[in-house]
Amino acid sequence: MDDDSRYEAVRSRDERFDGVFFTAVLTTGIFCRPSCPATTPKRANVRFLPSAAAAQGAGFRACRRCRPDAVPGSAEWNVRADLVGRAMRLIGDGVVDREGVAGLADRLGYSARQVQRQLVAELGAGPIALARAGRAHTARILLQTTELPITEIAFAAGFASVRQFNDTLREVYDRTPSALRATAPAAGRAEPVEGAGVPLRLAYRGAYDARQVFDFLARRALPGVEETLGAPGARTYRRTLALPHGSGIAEVAESAGAQDRRWLPCRLFLTDLRDLTCAVQRLRRLFDLDADPYAVADRLGGRPGLGPLVARAPGLRSPGAVSSDELAIRAVLGQQVTVGAARTLGGRLVAALGKPLGRPDGGLTHLFPEPAALAEAELAELGMPESRRATLRTLGAALADGRVQLSPGVDRDEAERRLRALRGIGPWTAGYVRMRALGDPDVFLPGDAGVRHGLALIGATVADAEHWRPWRSYALHHLWRATS
Repeated sequence: MDDDSRYEAVRSRDERFDGVFFTAVLTTGIFCRPSCPATTPKRANVRFLPSAAAAQGAGFRACRRCRPDAVPGSAEWNVRADLVGRAMRLIGDGVVDREGVAGLADRLGYSARQVQRQLVAELGAGPIALARAGRAHTARILLQTTELPITEIAFAAGFASVRQFNDTLREVYDRTPSALRATAPAAGRAEPVEGAGVPLRLAYRGAYDARQVFDFLARRALPGVEETLGAPGARTYRRTLALPHGSGIAEVAESAGAQDRRWLPCRLFLTDLRDLTCAVQRLRRLFDLDADPYAVADRLGGRPGLGPLVARAPGLRSPGAVSSDELAIRAVLGQQVTVGAARTLGGRLVAALGKPLGRPDGGLTHLFPEPAALAEAELAELGMPESRRATLRTLGAALADGRVQLSPGVDRDEAERRLRALRGIGPWTAGYVRMRALGDPDVFLPGDAGVRHGLALIGATVADAEHWRPWRSYALHHLWRATS
């Protein structure tokens, strides 16, 4: 896009570009999302920036009306496999806050200087500024949804000092922390946070087929780790989370039919609030909330055979995972068995090797087993062939010692190559892990029985899938849905 086309998107308040670029208004000193409902500024007074961090670094404050810091992330970072795409996925997962820029660079296999240069060139901000923007957003959420003391919020959001916290919020929101808290209605705050959790809104763009996503997760929910409550259209998905600083429980509501809003209600119960940003990002991956349904529909909607499926299911998503290691283990459990059988096997594994919660919460009793727990386990309680038990042990050991790494910023090609080098892991398992655990939107599984059936149903061939790039993962879900 050039600046003229960006301005036209702002004039039409086009939400398709929320998170893709930001509009900075020179006369007011604020920056907005393209769909901001405020009066459109004059073209001469507008500057376009590639990230919220770049806008903040240039001295602009976030608009209080459209809250540009709360937009969905750009789908570009899921599509791209280069340094910038990988870095953005890691920054979103909180690596800079936990490990610093040196840790980020080490994970990417580049020098800190190279990472800084590439991010500034494309996003107008380096890794520290990008992470700082995320911390400011986390702080605003905690200030406006909890009654936590301001000092505790500063450190929970990842700031190194209260002074840094105060200075950042004044710069980003033009408010002191106390004033920012006062702008939220008291009814919107949880009291106390220990009992009520942290309420959130998980934003998305465009249409969102919540029923498809919740159906997908409900069919695969592992006893002890996940549960889905309520009837279709009003369900709540709940699961346990193993996080860098502790554990947590997430609750996400379906809210089907709420066409006047672009978010899923969520509540997080965390043992350590420093994990808030990381937990939110992992839920966003699970529910595929940063997808661009407009781009997917444009690419797939006009294709023979596939087009009618896309028209019947606007907003269909490709669910990811909250834990890449967990998903890889579950993929092996699902080899050559039905979804229901894989769920049963997963429940047995959780009961045998999962870490019990300090206190059960409804049907949630355990965290999913760590890979190291599988490495030396007999796994006899699973009642599955020794060959697949051996594959589970091999995979657990490879994940535990780092021979296979599945973190958000890994090189996907290299991760798939290492997975396939393990005995018992073939193209289907590696591809499924790449699609869900690594969030690749362009995976196709030609050997999958459901995919073959779906292709036959719409009169397409495996060769036709080449025309569905870079959104073949979404095409897979359309084919699966057509045959269900």
